[in-house]
Amino acid sequence: MTHPPIEPRKRAFEPAVDAAARLLILGSLPGEASLSAAQYYAHPRNGFWRLIGGVMDEDLPALPYEARLERLKARGVGLWDVIASAERSGSLDAAIRSPEAADLRGLVEGLPRLRAVAFNGGLAARLGRRILNRVEDVVLIDLPSSSPAHAAPLPTKAERWAALTPFLAPASARK
Repeated sequence: MTHPPIEPRKRAFEPAVDAAARLLILGSLPGEASLSAAQYYAHPRNGFWRLIGGVMDEDLPALPYEARLERLKARGVGLWDVIASAERSGSLDAAIRSPEAADLRGLVEGLPRLRAVAFNGGLAARLGRRILNRVEDVVLIDLPSSSPAHAAPLPTKAERWAALTPFLAPASARK
């Protein structure tokens, strides 16, 4: 009897967030390009950096990765994923098997200024809402996925991502 191959277990990155975060954006689990580069949203066709840059009115894709993260933190934005680890072949959320949830409650409880959690895509929203549905004083926002696998055009996605604007720290926080 042959068994199906076991898919490789993928692990999320550490949260890119500090205690001043007002907005936390949660994806599902980093894709292959991100895991290879050890960077959030590293696939060149993923619209994340263009979308959040549009919300912040900053050209984030033009910056080196570490500077992008610093700009997010300066505006009170943190990043993480709802899945700590899972089996997955490739990068699609549909291929995720045996997901282990990230400690979202633990992270959120350590962010005293947090006002909103945004879910980047449907799977992140479904899983994240189950964990955070009873967190008080935090707005939960479902966003269309920044992934190129989500077929909506970037301008259409940008309209929905604009809902994040009220939760950013003031632009005067720029360095």
